[in-house]
Amino acid sequence: MTELAFPKRGDLFWPILTALKTHGSASVGELQTYMALDMGLPDEILDIPHEGGGGGQRTKFGYETAWALTLLKKAGLIDNRTRGVWTITAEGRRIPSEGAVRDSVREAAKTGWGSPSRRAKEHEETPQEKAGKLGEWEDIAVVSETDEDSWREALLETVRGMEPAAFERLCQRVLREAGFVKVEVTGRSGDGGIDGAGVLRVQLISFHVLFQCKRYAGSVAPSEIRDFRGAMVGRADKGLMITTGRFTKAAEREAVRDGAPAIDLIDGNALCDLLKDLELGVRTVEVTSIRRGFFENI
Repeated sequence: MTELAFPKRGDLFWPILTALKTHGSASVGELQTYMALDMGLPDEILDIPHEGGGGGQRTKFGYETAWALTLLKKAGLIDNRTRGVWTITAEGRRIPSEGAVRDSVREAAKTGWGSPSRRAKEHEETPQEKAGKLGEWEDIAVVSETDEDSWREALLETVRGMEPAAFERLCQRVLREAGFVKVEVTGRSGDGGIDGAGVLRVQLISFHVLFQCKRYAGSVAPSEIRDFRGAMVGRADKGLMITTGRFTKAAEREAVRDGAPAIDLIDGNALCDLLKDLELGVRTVEVTSIRRGFFENI
């Protein structure tokens, strides 16, 4: 029987970048699914066990993917700062081709990505410091309850200025960072306003959730809650609506109406708090800061 050719480690670089460019962010499991589809890998390849130990729990594809992720991160092309969610950096987005990403990783290795001098240089100039020099961080002092709303207003203005598809990717990223898995943005027209789906695992139980994103400056009416509920019935366990605006009182009552599937609501203020808690484009060190570049490049 002819042994199937297993892809080399370098063959995985471009599919990883392509997946992150397309989906914005992904867990390792999601990345492997995207890569397998992109590369047309059969189950015979994906199921080959890793021979280096692990009691047969790890596949060779999983092992090589982990190494490829490590090398791309060392080259500054991707990152996984929190909760095992991988994202692409601005430098990674600029990579134009498979050959270019191989060259970038090779060059990073030549310059000694693990050397003490490189680590010292990275410590001297962190990505946040570089972003600050480029004016990507806007500092907003919070000194009283009155000023507490100023950073939210500035953040909402930034988010409302995003393209619709970028805002959907932002919501996808928020859900991933908050613990959802298999988060996909669908955004198909004629789908009842459903923008995406994900799975929330609570210990041994999984809930399938459909979500809708509304980049509003105004308010969401109860009719929109009803339309969303009608589109999700029979397709998910829960519904989640996210808006940069607010929900009217009637909409809030409609979301929890007796006899109808409940829909969870996240308004503009709650979204701001989530972004701040998850440190997605927002940080607080004496003052609250908003990184405009994060929202422009998501």
